[in-house]
Amino acid sequence: AAIGKAAAMVDGPLMLTGHSAGGHLATRMVTTTTPLAPDVARRIRHVVSISGLHDLRPLMRTGMNKDLAIDEEEALAESPALLRPMDGARITCWAGGGERAEFLRQNALLANIWTGLGATTSTVVEPDRHHYDIVDGLTDPAHPLTQSLISS
Repeated sequence: AAIGKAAAMVDGPLMLTGHSAGGHLATRMVTTTTPLAPDVARRIRHVVSISGLHDLRPLMRTGMNKDLAIDEEEALAESPALLRPMDGARITCWAGGGERAEFLRQNALLANIWTGLGATTSTVVEPDRHHYDIVDGLTDPAHPLTQSLISS
């Protein structure tokens, strides 16, 4: 609902980004089962998933899942890596070199799978960044992360 409301406030193409679970949500918006209205989804030109969670199944084996309560059905239905990208989807998967191994795996996973499904994908591993400072580049208009997001 928030993306639809924001989209109604501006004209032209939309670029989405999100970090960690937000990367999952931004990526989920460009799957063939997107919850977005078709007129909004068609305007998305680029998604940058920063340390995104693209396969939710590993979360089922963590202590966090006591609160999250993700089951197999939900993980299969909501994991972007297990879904088809919309036609014309363009995604950049961005992570820090100091991330935990699972975030680096998920960063490469989505780009590898979606390339085979026709999406335009790229991956970036930014050296000397970790899960909590990887988003700092968004504060600098000249930083490669910001430039990647707004590139057309």
